[in-house]
Amino acid sequence: MFNIKLIAYYLPQYYEIEFNNKYWGKGHTEWTDTAKAKPLFKGHYQPHVPADLGFYNLLMPEAREAQAQMAKEYGVDGFCYWHYWFGDEKTIMEKPIQAVLKSGKPNFPFCLCWANHSWHNPKTKEIILRQNYEGIDDYKDHFYHVLPAFKDKRYIKIDNKPVFSIFEAESIPNANEYIKLWNELAISEGFNGIYFIGIVQTPEEYLKIQNINLDAINVVRLKDFLRYRTFWQDKIKYMFSDIHNYKYEEASKHFISPEDINEKNIPTIIPGWDHSPRGGKKSLILTDYTPETFENHLHDAFKLLSKKKNKLCFIKAWNEWGEGNHLEPDLKYGLAFLETLKRVKEQYLK
Repeated sequence: MFNIKLIAYYLPQYYEIEFNNKYWGKGHTEWTDTAKAKPLFKGHYQPHVPADLGFYNLLMPEAREAQAQMAKEYGVDGFCYWHYWFGDEKTIMEKPIQAVLKSGKPNFPFCLCWANHSWHNPKTKEIILRQNYEGIDDYKDHFYHVLPAFKDKRYIKIDNKPVFSIFEAESIPNANEYIKLWNELAISEGFNGIYFIGIVQTPEEYLKIQNINLDAINVVRLKDFLRYRTFWQDKIKYMFSDIHNYKYEEASKHFISPEDINEKNIPTIIPGWDHSPRGGKKSLILTDYTPETFENHLHDAFKLLSKKKNKLCFIKAWNEWGEGNHLEPDLKYGLAFLETLKRVKEQYLK
């Protein structure tokens, strides 16, 4: 069977955490920004309101179970949970994955992606939570912190290597030393090492990580289309508006590149993007993303994957509601995006 594997990034920020309560106010979650979003121009689709799954709380096991059942039904093969380790054993938003590990439910494949970046206030740009790298002992503590997940039977592995993605691999001091250490620790625990995936979003980032001993690179081409716009296109555009909005149909033509035929490159499916609920008027906003334009993008992705041995593909994302970047159904389109995903994926199964 033709074995395309779709892994969707999964945000756990849908329950109260101490940091958000202190910084943003009591009860703040991802739903807060999502629900208060407003249209910034005529035809701007905001707010996005969840449909079938509602405004869920991820501390509720039935919410996590419903997500997994829906994802499995419509062709998603696993979740990649964003994982936060800021150094010196400081973690955040860890309760959902801890509950998944403790309960053994949902019975759905998963892996982790280390979101190793500082948190910034999207409007003031100030650092509100700093990512630190504390050295060898801290790297060891981090490994043993995630080891229970690696040992879980649901954890996604390639050649007996747990898949572990890193948001900014180039930011880790002596990154190859870190990778070597984790591979040694993994082997001592009965694995064949770790399957490390680095995430890049620009050509410059791609060049920076070429000397890092990664197994694969997840290429997120959300902004690639901007390189193909002319000076005059943007000059005329910003004579009339300072809002950075572009049509999804234009942007999505560049989400998949011929360069991704490289077996080390893992492409990314992007169902939509609108960062304005978090960042306001200075955000990147894609407009007019519909099941029809999404289908064209899916064909681009699956045609490329059909030519590769490495048929792994990430979806950005399952539930990034504050970035207008979700497969979960909303009131406007319902299940249409998921139905499109399932139908198109099945066309490429052999």
